[in-house]
Amino acid sequence: MLELDLIRRRVAREGCVLRVAIAEVRGSAPREAGAAMVTGPAGLDGTIGGGALEFEALQVAAGLAGPKVLRRALGPELGQCCGGAVTLVFEVFDAALLAGIDGPGFARPVVAGAGEMPLAIRRALSEARAKGAEVPVLLVDGWLLEPVAEARRPLWIWGAGHVGRALVAVMAPLPGFAITWVDTGAERFPDAVPEGVTTVPAADPAQLAAHAPADAAHLVLTYSHALDLALCDALLRRGFGWAGLIGSETKWVRFRKRLSEAGHGDAQISRIRCPIGDKSFGKHPQAIAVGVAAALLRETAQKDALKDKIA
Repeated sequence: MLELDLIRRRVAREGCVLRVAIAEVRGSAPREAGAAMVTGPAGLDGTIGGGALEFEALQVAAGLAGPKVLRRALGPELGQCCGGAVTLVFEVFDAALLAGIDGPGFARPVVAGAGEMPLAIRRALSEARAKGAEVPVLLVDGWLLEPVAEARRPLWIWGAGHVGRALVAVMAPLPGFAITWVDTGAERFPDAVPEGVTTVPAADPAQLAAHAPADAAHLVLTYSHALDLALCDALLRRGFGWAGLIGSETKWVRFRKRLSEAGHGDAQISRIRCPIGDKSFGKHPQAIAVGVAAALLRETAQKDALKDKIA
């Protein structure tokens, strides 16, 4: 899937970047069709599976100035035990190419001298635009079609302490999330913040909660129980897609009572998950972050599966 936000950020900073995408897979391979990596002066984002395949792809990418299609048998040619074969497409992305991306799918020629857009790709685009069908990854007669990543899910992380920093470190590299990171002062954030994460210093974070998207996911883990409670109250009034609160069962019993006294119904209060993470992982900040990331990814996958079933 074409991660448009990532490529736009990279192109804005570097002028152009080279993207390597898996266009076809036959048999067993480390990654699926649509997996991609982006490389340029600022480094590497994404992966096509690592190992010998990725090493060779980066060597090929280093000397390219235009599109290239490369087919590789993973076993005989690269010595990988997967045994399958992949087709890689190398492309240089710049502002001009980005300007041509419009709609749920992006179709373009990736082989010099490719003719008109193939009928199979025209049909897939038409189905996607007219009926909302999923855009497949197709490589046909020198043309490549890929789905364009949908708008990323907003994730608001409230608190820049140890757990907040661990969560941002775990969640920021994952596709599909747009992270807004909030705390009471700019000095509370680390000097280096992952690319794509928006930091927001707010003297009163609870007031800011009213401006969060109504479908956003929230993780409340500030340094203050009073601030945590105020945020839970504000989020219940605002509405949210998902919310988690750091703390013990004892803390949650007290919060439930106070939120009920503030006028919130039991059903709404119960939508806030507390404690967050996975107890079996322990209480280390990184362990909490891994548990929370797993819960968010699981919930996102379930929603996507339900959406596909309805469609």
